[in-house]
Amino acid sequence: MRKRSIVALAVAVLSVVVPGLLLAGGPGSSGREGAGLDVADQFWFLHRDLGPEGSLTVRLTAMTGTITYPPPDHDEIVPGLVPWAKVGLILKDGLRRGSPYAAVMMTGDHGVRFQHNYLHDVAGRPGGVSERVPRWLRLTRSGPTVIGSESVDGKNWVTVGTTLLDGLPDTVQIGLFATSPGDLTLRRVALGGSVEEVRFTQAVGVFDNVTPGGDWASDPVGEMNRTDWELLHHASGAVEQAGVVTVSGTGDIGPIGEEAPITTRLALSGLPIALIIVLVVAASVVRSSGTGAAGRRPLLTMAAASFLTGLIAVGVVVPVPRVAIGLGVAFALCAVLTGQLRELFGRRWAAVAVSTLLVFVPYFVATTALLPDPIAQWLLRVTPAAGFAAGQTLVEYPQVTAHYAPSAGYFPLPWWAGLLVLGAYPAVLALVVRRARRQPQPRMSRFNRSPRRTAGV
Repeated sequence: MRKRSIVALAVAVLSVVVPGLLLAGGPGSSGREGAGLDVADQFWFLHRDLGPEGSLTVRLTAMTGTITYPPPDHDEIVPGLVPWAKVGLILKDGLRRGSPYAAVMMTGDHGVRFQHNYLHDVAGRPGGVSERVPRWLRLTRSGPTVIGSESVDGKNWVTVGTTLLDGLPDTVQIGLFATSPGDLTLRRVALGGSVEEVRFTQAVGVFDNVTPGGDWASDPVGEMNRTDWELLHHASGAVEQAGVVTVSGTGDIGPIGEEAPITTRLALSGLPIALIIVLVVAASVVRSSGTGAAGRRPLLTMAAASFLTGLIAVGVVVPVPRVAIGLGVAFALCAVLTGQLRELFGRRWAAVAVSTLLVFVPYFVATTALLPDPIAQWLLRVTPAAGFAAGQTLVEYPQVTAHYAPSAGYFPLPWWAGLLVLGAYPAVLALVVRRARRQPQPRMSRFNRSPRRTAGV
């Protein structure tokens, strides 16, 4: 490779690293917590100590909530609950964010649930709040085993879920909680694309028959009481009066933190620029791969250099090995595809133009909310841009309401399938190039040759 090609690839690395560090806040800014997971862990907690054995039983008599400025007019604050608003009982290893927990709860529109350690969700009896309240809830601990139960009358109990929380200390925190994720809607933009809008919500649970009693503490897990609604109208917190406890809270407890997908997308905001540079350099370096080892050397050299470009650039801003290696492989396959196009067409500009239409354009329009979500998803299933699913860190969870679309960082194919789709293009193109190389070139007949002019004739 020539010196200017190496310099160009270095610029490609910087085009990812510099905006990634500036916008996302530095290396490793995705904030991995818990068991290597970006989690949401924000709620109001009225809690007390619980030893190795014990339980807490309550009756949930009411569940209400508030949604601020919902569509269509966005001009009023209305009573209501989002589907995954939660109130109930939770057992947790301390108050720190991301610590192990188990909870039995009523939700806004998904009935009674038993959830633990952010990933796991078990459904109890279905039904909305109006059908399920009042409801008795109970959490029982026996060593590492935690059982969540529900009852209609406080006498006949049904087990909703059971889990083992290994490593729990002798003393944990158990109590009443309330939380409510933002109200998510989509707004149409551009050519039919959509962007998400999230509004503040709050859930309120009313409990009685809290047994056993004890010394209680009231604390937020995560930040609370910072919005105008909480400061001026209804603060999140816990209030006890005549044996009735009211707990109000906002936030969520689940596998997707509010900032994690946004941070990852910002960290990779320079990826399209780096991709264009790799395509141009590949078209310049690879002129003819030939049939022997020496002929294939420029193509292999460019593939290796592109892999290192992606690996280094992504690895600095998103230090997740699978993501860095996967995007490095995607860059290498894109370079091979462009090199083969250069050999097929013979002209650098043609190779750059076609590879840009095949790789860059689908990736750009699908990830920038220009097109409707279904069209964007199909572009990332059938074009070489599918390979950039290797950079996906967002996972779809049924217990989390989110905008699972390319413009929000969610690809329709898993990383390995995306790389297979991308890899299929240079594989097929290699067969086309080989076949074109083997076809005999037309030979000019001696009768069609122009007569040689001689002096004096």
